[in-house]
Amino acid sequence: MPRARRHRIIAALGIAQILAYGASFYLPAILARPVAADTGWPFAWVIGGLSLGLLVAGLASRQVGRAIDRQGGRPVLAASALLLALGLLMLALAPTLPVFVAAWVVLGLGMAAGLYDAAFSTLARIFGAGARSAITTLTLWGGFASTVCWPLSAYLVETVGWRGTAAAYAAIELVLVLPLYLFMLPGEERREPTAKPSETAAPVAGEVPAARRALTFAILAAVLTAGGTISALLSVHVITILQAGGLSLAAAVGLGALIGPAQVGGRVVEMSLGGRHHPMWTLTAAVVLIAAGLVLLCLGLPLPALALVSYGAGNGIWSIARGTVPLALFGPSGYAVLMGRLATPILVVQAVAPSVGAVLMDEVGATGTLAVLSVLAILNVAGVLALWLCSRAPRSSAD
Repeated sequence: MPRARRHRIIAALGIAQILAYGASFYLPAILARPVAADTGWPFAWVIGGLSLGLLVAGLASRQVGRAIDRQGGRPVLAASALLLALGLLMLALAPTLPVFVAAWVVLGLGMAAGLYDAAFSTLARIFGAGARSAITTLTLWGGFASTVCWPLSAYLVETVGWRGTAAAYAAIELVLVLPLYLFMLPGEERREPTAKPSETAAPVAGEVPAARRALTFAILAAVLTAGGTISALLSVHVITILQAGGLSLAAAVGLGALIGPAQVGGRVVEMSLGGRHHPMWTLTAAVVLIAAGLVLLCLGLPLPALALVSYGAGNGIWSIARGTVPLALFGPSGYAVLMGRLATPILVVQAVAPSVGAVLMDEVGATGTLAVLSVLAILNVAGVLALWLCSRAPRSSAD
């Protein structure tokens, strides 16, 4: 494929990812309080809509993966734009809390069909084994979702209210995102579902031997799910944890704000390396940086900024590893189905992790919660070491 067309495809998906995340995953951060204040609905139910949406997304992700594997990404992503637009219109017009909650069910289906996992699968369907650099670049685009959409959402809420904001995002999905999918992504031939490799099949160079695929997949799923748990829990409770350590609200917010730039910085460094190392090294660096950041926070050492930058950088390249490691270990054949299977537990734990974190904060406090997260992060480092041994990943990999 000509380089210019490749860049156009990635840029189109990148813009769509920013807007899709802003219209779904990042929306409650700005809209929840205005919705509760305007309607009188319980805040916990309003904010719980996102948890329900993530749960629905997790349950639907396998079917989404199968659909992309059969039909390609363009029709599935186009359907995601329509589903997100429908869900957002339901939010905008919701007369009662049950309708508001039902809107998040629709938005959950849209998230399953349109966020990272579906986009990664689409890139692998288009570029095959050469999708690694495209996935890396896409995560760099996606890292700006909150930076772009939180100010936009806040401006819209001040200007047209929370209902008008939801309607505006619905219009963006229909007028901008849907045409990007339909006209910028290539159409692909329908194909039969990928058959499972036999236990004796010879693997493609660099891929996991067929006899070890089941165990390798199980370890990879456990590692990615644990990482998703840490990320979801800390993203919700990090400010409270920092305040419990003696920081003022302003200081805690200022330090917490370092995580976002650190994530983007980590992705820029990974992208600058140009795929000259195997993606397993990216995953290893991610889990080590995350564990180091959490342990430093847990120990209460000075320079909490260093701990948060370490965590943020690790979390940033984690997103890259989540898409590139399965591609490197299992190959492009059946990648969309594989990503759907991996996404199910990750999205489910992301749905319940904030509530679990609240229970932990009540029972063992901020220090105890950090200790639990640190232990989980250290176990994840051990899990990656087990993945190295099981997969026998090569030292280097071409794009």
